[in-house]
Amino acid sequence: MPQLPDLDSDRTLVLAFAAPGFSEDHAAFADLHRKYPTSCFTGCSTSGEIHGSELHDDSISVAIMRFERTRLALVSAPVRSPADSANAGEAIARQLEHPSLRAVLLFSDGLTVNGSELIRGINQVLPKDVVVTGGLAGDGDRFKSTWVIRNGAPAGGFVSAVGFYGDHVHISHGSKGGWDVFGPERVVTRSEGNVLFELDGKPALPLSKEYLGERAAGLPATALLFPLALRSQNGDDKRLVRTILAVDEAKQSLVFAGDIPQGCFAQLMRANFDRLIDGAAESALMTRSDGHAQPSCLVVAVSCVGRRLVLGERTEEELERTLELFPEGSRQIGFYSYGEISPYSTGRCDLHNQTMTLTTIAEA
Repeated sequence: MPQLPDLDSDRTLVLAFAAPGFSEDHAAFADLHRKYPTSCFTGCSTSGEIHGSELHDDSISVAIMRFERTRLALVSAPVRSPADSANAGEAIARQLEHPSLRAVLLFSDGLTVNGSELIRGINQVLPKDVVVTGGLAGDGDRFKSTWVIRNGAPAGGFVSAVGFYGDHVHISHGSKGGWDVFGPERVVTRSEGNVLFELDGKPALPLSKEYLGERAAGLPATALLFPLALRSQNGDDKRLVRTILAVDEAKQSLVFAGDIPQGCFAQLMRANFDRLIDGAAESALMTRSDGHAQPSCLVVAVSCVGRRLVLGERTEEELERTLELFPEGSRQIGFYSYGEISPYSTGRCDLHNQTMTLTTIAEA
């Protein structure tokens, strides 16, 4: 590990995004924890580590940022199964809530959680002017085991979050996809939470296999190539995207990273390479929506593993596009995820899939 700066304090943020295999080798995390014992140290496992405009595997990407006038708080909550998700979100929010709370950066185990319920628990407690962003931990395209950093070491089945307090911290966000819808729009006729059983009265898994064709043998990973766009009703311009995490052959069902509400409209999506990269750039431009001149900042990029699978060798193009749109001196770190957390445009946060979600952190 390279020489680490002497920046430890209770106002220091340490972010580390690492390949899933590091759960078996805690030495690097132990070194960071010893170097920064009083800092807020968090992060998670990935489906690829982002460092600047580069994408890496089997590595650890680290950012260290010390604030002068911003107070930080680090908290965690267990999420052992999807049924725990709302309670975990509420527990995180209750631990962090305070009149001076301005933002929350949150990372969750990517497989034991229902991301929609996690967000619902948070939104029930925190006011809508508190910016909540982050993502769900990844495990490549394996979907076997994910973790977050808790007490300085990898831990599965947890949510970890940092709260930012005071008027000197400036946090912006942006989230865009760039996928194209195709095929018929169908009605979700049977679902339970994040499990989809039927579309237009027909079992969901056979329909998915029909569209995937030969790729069906690679489920659930190959389903990342065709995410699902959801609309709550006709005429609604807001589309949330959902990615498959698992399949259940016995029940002919699909398990998603977030809720699939019964009665909503669902439509398949497919990739357009140039639009995906343009979507990443649009996400960067959204962080300037307040109209203020942006200082150099730390950029936390959370992009979906499905985008990486589609873009292949062009993946770094979206990282280059985002970083080049930020002021000189800005630094970018992040990871490829199983879900992204950010407001849709403004207001309360949502769970997204297949987006490039950016959080910028600076201090005035």
